[in-house]
Order: sequence, then structure tokens, then C-alpha cells
Amino acid sequence: MLNEPRRRAYLTAMQVVSWLPRTELPFAAPSRPELLAPVPQVVDAPAPVIQADAPRAPERDSPPAAPTLVARTVERPKIDIPRPSSAPKPKVVQEEEPAPAVVKAPVVPPPRFALQLLRAGSCLLLVELVTGEPFQSRDPSYLLLKDMLRAAGLPDSPQIIGEPVRWPLLVRGQMDQGPEAARDFVQGFLYARVEEQPCACLWLIGLPALRFAAETDAESFNLELQVDGLGLAWALPGLELLMDEPQRKAEVWRSMRQLMGRWKTVDE
Repeated sequence: MLNEPRRRAYLTAMQVVSWLPRTELPFAAPSRPELLAPVPQVVDAPAPVIQADAPRAPERDSPPAAPTLVARTVERPKIDIPRPSSAPKPKVVQEEEPAPAVVKAPVVPPPRFALQLLRAGSCLLLVELVTGEPFQSRDPSYLLLKDMLRAAGLPDSPQIIGEPVRWPLLVRGQMDQGPEAARDFVQGFLYARVEEQPCACLWLIGLPALRFAAETDAESFNLELQVDGLGLAWALPGLELLMDEPQRKAEVWRSMRQLMGRWKTVDE
């Protein structure tokens, strides 16, 4: 006789989930009647028989119906009258204005000049150096300057103040060295010298001295000028120009006689 564990193992191996004993087991719980009821067999219903329709007798053609007259109403074409409100407004095409061309300021090359500052008595002299080199005792231009100082009643051996002012200051570099920068530099140099020792009259000899110290031009030759911060100034042609055009000396002499009292009074 099989014990219970082995029996269950056999049933599991045979994939038997539910089972019923052949005889009533002693001390066993009564079986449920729904488990003992036989499984009803499902009988497939017979397929319905479709009977073929009997052939129909051909129908006689019915006489064609009489055509019915349909009255047509002729519609007149409508003429659309344009209305002011419905008329499409013409589109105004705005012409694009051309962008203004950017005008670049012309690049002005830096001016080139050399100026020497001297003192003779109560006057300061800012003289153009045409060659760029300081005066030599035998230079014709320096000899002419000595003659002019003697004629003006001033010492004919002027004192040289500092090194010549040469422009441009730098051969290369990003610093602005245009005309305005040159004017500011020359005027600043003269302001400092005048503050150290005032003068009765400032002689501006040569075109660069006039342009960058007094902001004037050749039209002011032989005229008395009033320069802000520097006082009285006298505009004169360059020494080289006076030697090339001796007829200018007469005008210089006439102008000198009118201004001579400015520095003679101070010296006395």
C-alpha cells in the first residue's frame, strides 16, 4: 500500500490535479455533489440548409413614361456695381531710403617741424629751425636773428632755453600726433616757460610757430597778436624766408618800430 507522500508524488508526475476514490474512504469527509456530476457533452448544432430560389419569370418591360416638360426660368446675369467701401485700396509701396554712406574723416599725417625757444632781455623768441638742428654761431639765419635783436634794442646773444621742440615726438606709436595734438603740446610748453619767467612780448618767427602757438597763419605776418595765456605776441616770417625774399625786411622794420616800446619800457 502506498503512503500518502508517494501517492501525491505519483499524481503530480501524472499531472492529475483532482481525483476521486473508487470506494468510500473511512473517516473521510463527504464528497461534493458538483464534483461527482458527469460532464455534459456539447453537441454541435446542424448547419442550416439554404434553399436555392426558384427562377423568376422575366418581367415585361413597362412602357416608357412620357417626358415631363419642365419650365426653365432664365436668370438675368447680375452686374456687380463696385462700391467705394468694397473697392480694394491700392497698396502704397514705401521705397526704402538708401542708407547714408559713412564718410570717413581723411587721415591727416602728423605735421613735421622743429622750434627753438630763446630769451633776449624781456622777450621770448620761438624760432623755426628749418634744418631741425640747433643754431650754430656761423649760421646765416642765426646771424640775421642777431641783427634783428640789435635793431630792436635787445641783447644780440639770446639765451637758449631747453632742447628744440621737434614734432612728431614719436616715429612709431599709437599716440595721436595730429595738428591738434601738436598745438596743445607747443602751447603747453610755452605756458610753462611763461609761468617760470613772464615776458613782455613773445616773438613767433616762422609759420610753424604761428600755427601751433597762436593758431594763425601767414596772413598775420608783422601783426601784433593777443594769445590766451601767453599775452602779447608778434608774428614774423621765418628767417629763411627773409633771406630768400629781402623785400620783406622793410615791412618787418616798420612793424618793429611800432612795437619797440613794449619791451624797451620793461628793460629800462
